[in-house]
Amino acid sequence: MNNIGVPARDVDVVVTGAGQAGLSSAFHLRRTGFEPERDFVVLDHAPRPGGAWQFRWPSLTYGKVHGMHALPGMELTDADPARPSSEVIAEYFDTYERTFDLRVRRPVDVTAVRDGEGGRLLVETSAGTWATRALINATGTWDRPFWPRYPGQESFRGRQLHTAQYPGPEEFAGQRVVVVGGGASGTQHLMEIAPYAASTTWVTRRTPVFREGPFSEDVGRAAVAMVEERVRQGLPPRSVVSVTGLPLNDAVRQAIADGVLDRLPVFDRITPDGVEWDDGRRVAADVILWATGFRAAIDHLAPLRLRAPGGGIHVEGTRVVADPRIHLVGYGPSASTIGANRAGRAAVRDIRRLLADEPLTV
Repeated sequence: MNNIGVPARDVDVVVTGAGQAGLSSAFHLRRTGFEPERDFVVLDHAPRPGGAWQFRWPSLTYGKVHGMHALPGMELTDADPARPSSEVIAEYFDTYERTFDLRVRRPVDVTAVRDGEGGRLLVETSAGTWATRALINATGTWDRPFWPRYPGQESFRGRQLHTAQYPGPEEFAGQRVVVVGGGASGTQHLMEIAPYAASTTWVTRRTPVFREGPFSEDVGRAAVAMVEERVRQGLPPRSVVSVTGLPLNDAVRQAIADGVLDRLPVFDRITPDGVEWDDGRRVAADVILWATGFRAAIDHLAPLRLRAPGGGIHVEGTRVVADPRIHLVGYGPSASTIGANRAGRAAVRDIRRLLADEPLTV
């Protein structure tokens, strides 16, 4: 029962999240005979189609997006590279949902997943409770921006914001900006902000690695394999880009030549007026922009106690080892767009076997 006394609705599969991973999973459920609303339901907390893409900053145009892979069964064609990716991909996802009649319910917040009766899972949400035989968790990372902590952080008199709140470069006009983080977002922010800001400073924990040449299938497979090994060990996943390095294109080369991508090691403390290092170096700042990534949004799974001693969830393929009813799609090695497509198909294959009481294989 949910908190207003309405009985839980029974389905075979609940899909939480309607980004790339959730829509791919829903497509494969539909294609293999599961009927939306009768056999499975897709729950999404966002106000409209588009997954996390709908929240991206306007200056991230479709032409700047790295590695957006089409959803299964429908190509994304004739997109204007100058349009914001938030618009292009949201429209694409919207068309996709309608074309395949996936009937996504939104906005629905999933608050907890618990063990229920008869081997079912209870998915508690803002729209009631579903009792399901299997769960595809595709909630991504956008809702859990990672904010590191440094001494003096609360004393800073300027503005602190995360990539998730990035408004575009114009807002930093005339300001001294420190960008923290060595990933793709950090470098993109720096290259955009530099023409507007009074100054920019780039700091990272590790020396950034830039990748020459094309991103081949062999490089991609090797990167995914390294991320996959972490989740097999029950460790928190790392991003694929942390393994592959950053693409070295003409714009990046120019930014390096101009000194925009002149990296410093991360500071030791934050002061009211900026940041400083133990060696005496100081940088005055009006803004600290934390391009420090995201963590998996899986707190609603906490009642099931799935975390391994290493802090992550032990996963084989997409299946949670501690509970084969649960698949994490878009987690770890399947966090890329092409990885999410493949993982959605694999998760549905395993779930069909589970529901048919067939042996599961890795």
